[in-house]
Amino acid sequence: MSSSTPAAAYKHPPPLSGSARLWGTLALSAATFMNVLDTSIANVSLPAIAGDLGVSPNQGTWVITSFGVANAIAVPLTGWLSQRFGQVRLFVTSVLLFVLTSWLCGLAPNMTTLILFRVLQGLVAGPMIPLSQALLLSSYPPALAGVAMALWSMTTLIAPVMGPLLGGWITDNISWPWIFFINIPVGFGAAFITWSIFHKRETQTKKLPIDSVGLALLVIWVGSLQIMLDKGQELDWFHSQEIVGLAVVAVVGLLAFLIWELTEEHPVVDLTLFKRRNFWAGVLALSVGYGLFFGNVVLLPLWLQQFMGYTSTTAGMILAPVGLAALLLSPVVGKNISRFDPRHFAAFAFMVFGLVLWMRSNFNTQADFGTIMVPTLIQGIAMAFFFIPLMTITLSGLSPDRIPAASGLSNFVRITAGSFGTSIATTLWQDRAALHHAQLSEYVNLGSSATNSTLSGLAAGGLSHDQALATIDRLANQQAYMLAANDIFFASAVVFLAMIPLVFLTRHVRSGGGGADAAAGAH
Repeated sequence: MSSSTPAAAYKHPPPLSGSARLWGTLALSAATFMNVLDTSIANVSLPAIAGDLGVSPNQGTWVITSFGVANAIAVPLTGWLSQRFGQVRLFVTSVLLFVLTSWLCGLAPNMTTLILFRVLQGLVAGPMIPLSQALLLSSYPPALAGVAMALWSMTTLIAPVMGPLLGGWITDNISWPWIFFINIPVGFGAAFITWSIFHKRETQTKKLPIDSVGLALLVIWVGSLQIMLDKGQELDWFHSQEIVGLAVVAVVGLLAFLIWELTEEHPVVDLTLFKRRNFWAGVLALSVGYGLFFGNVVLLPLWLQQFMGYTSTTAGMILAPVGLAALLLSPVVGKNISRFDPRHFAAFAFMVFGLVLWMRSNFNTQADFGTIMVPTLIQGIAMAFFFIPLMTITLSGLSPDRIPAASGLSNFVRITAGSFGTSIATTLWQDRAALHHAQLSEYVNLGSSATNSTLSGLAAGGLSHDQALATIDRLANQQAYMLAANDIFFASAVVFLAMIPLVFLTRHVRSGGGGADAAAGAH
């Protein structure tokens, strides 16, 4: 046994008070902020990172997806690790390793090395968010649990707001490695304060068997599927033996994983939770919605920077306001979630997401900063009504001892869906752009009066015939990628609206205290 304290004799420490609770809350929030920031800070920096390391911006999306997949795989291990080593030791170790891997990411000399370090960063980051919730809740009396989770949720909403803006400013004014280096002082400070306050409040530890086979199968099928999605466009999908091989490994790995986990005594993922209608429908709605949201959040700055002439900073300014309305409305939603049917809140969120993406599907190359900003402001409303109601539905009716496993599993599926959403959105964008470019090119021929008129105008401006054709091709390319982005935005809007009936497949939740539990799993 790692701890000599018998289970019957172990007593949970009393809540913190005064300055200890204040500093503890700040340290845990800072660590969470740093973690969540790293899911969005690289979004607007992708073109700069890709250009500096000599790869295409599409290949640069691996910087985001590699972190997301590794993070998702590590989340289900949090329960076992915390019982084996203690919540405080595991949290502080996770923060310090996150600092180390952030430093290594900033030093990466090429894309392969950067992706490797981002995978390591995602793996060590896995326990940070669940444990920050657990330690924060243990710091407050039960009557203030809602306040604790509201403070924690505010942190996780500020980070995505700050991420694109901070990432854009750092990329334009310093250099992209500093989007990782800024984690170093924050992480060291958070780890030092957390250990100083919480080391005497360590949780009981015990040796538990680990489902190593289940974990290996999880890594194999999720990793294979993600690599297949990321490399599919580059290798021409199923015309490539490598892609076919990855697909086979992913399918066989998934089937083996399902069979093993349903028969294992101590599974790494408790799949029996999917027997509950509210759980499977809630997780499906949450994950598909998050995958659509995250894929579009990555696509928008790529389009703005590559084809609309935006810098990293201005692209970050477009994305930053997404959290403002969420920041103001989330505490209101959390406070009132038990008074209303959460299904209505979730359906409202999907309708607003649909409206936002429909507005974006009408963008053109003449759209100004204000026009592009408006949907971003409205999107914050959808975010406020998205996470907490869906987590309330997902975790409803579960006994307290099953909530950690349910929260971990739902977070695993959600984070994985975010990574898949990024790969799918960028791949479809490329495919649709190629199609639109081919269609537009059909109108560029010497029999077209518009083509001849444009060529004459460009020739009068001093361009040679080849230069004039290259200019027309560049304009066609810009239009093709704009139309492709519009296609993705419109399709995403349709899927959001189509998912509203899924929300009402769940049973109505009547709960007086589920809000705090739901908020605890929301991010």
